[in-house]
Amino acid sequence: MPPTAEPEYLITSHHHAREHLTVEMALYLLHMFIDEYGKDERVTKLVNEREIWVVPSLNPDGSEFDISGSKLAMWRKNRQPNSGGQPGTDLNRNYSHKWGCCNGSSGNTGSDTYRGAAAFSAPETQRIRDFVNSRKINGKQQITVDLDLHSHGEQILWPYAYTSRTVDPGMTADDNRALSTIGKKMAATNNYKPMQASGLYIHDGTLLDWLWGEHKIFGYTFELWGGSGGFYPADSHIEPQTKRNREAALILGELADCPYRAIGKDAEYCK
Repeated sequence: MPPTAEPEYLITSHHHAREHLTVEMALYLLHMFIDEYGKDERVTKLVNEREIWVVPSLNPDGSEFDISGSKLAMWRKNRQPNSGGQPGTDLNRNYSHKWGCCNGSSGNTGSDTYRGAAAFSAPETQRIRDFVNSRKINGKQQITVDLDLHSHGEQILWPYAYTSRTVDPGMTADDNRALSTIGKKMAATNNYKPMQASGLYIHDGTLLDWLWGEHKIFGYTFELWGGSGGFYPADSHIEPQTKRNREAALILGELADCPYRAIGKDAEYCK
C-alpha cells in the first residue's frame, strides 16, 4: 500500500493464547472507531486523521487449543511443532531485537517462554514483521505508535524489556522521557501501574523492543485486568474492563502525529 498523509496507529492483540480478554479489548476498540464515528467528536477526528490498523488475534491456533479441551489448558504459546521437542513458541519472545540475549526467554521447548529456534521462526511474528516493514515507505516508517494488548496485571509497559537501563544505544534521554510521560499519562486514566517493561521482569525478543529498536515506533503493552479469574475473567467483567481503557487508547492515537509533543519537544523532533 502507498504512504498516506496520516500517521498510522497499530493495535496488536493476543500474542499469548490464554489471554482471551485481549481479543475483547481489540474488538471493543474496533467497534468504538466504527460505531462512534460521526457521533463522538474525538473518535471522528481520530479516524479522520489517522490510519488505524487492528490485529485482533495474533495467535488463533493457540487460543483454540486453550479452550477446546474438557478444561481450560492455560496454554500460552502458539502450536507450531518443534523437532524433537514439545510444541509451541512464545510469540512475544520471537522478535529479532535482542532475541535470546539476556536470560529473558528460554531455549527449552517445554518452557512457556520458549523463544523459538531462531528469531522470527514463528509464522505469526513473520507476518507482523512483514507488515510493519511494508509500512516503511521512502525511508520513513508510517506507523508511529502501537498498542499491544496482553493480560493480566493492570500495567502499562514501554521499552526496553531486555534491559533495565533507561538510556541505551538507540534510546536517548528524550526518547525515554517521551515514552514514560505518555505511559504515565495513559495510566492516570485507567489506574494501571506505569513502568518500563523491564521493571516487570527482564524479557527479550519482544514486540515492543523490536518496534522501537528497528523502527522507533512508540509501543506500549497494556496488561489488562484479571481479577480473581486471572486469565479467564467472567463474562460480566468484559464490558467494564474494556471501557476502562477507552481514554488511554484515544490518548495514544491522538499523539500519533508527534509523540514528543508529550514532553514539549514537537518543534525539535516533529518538523
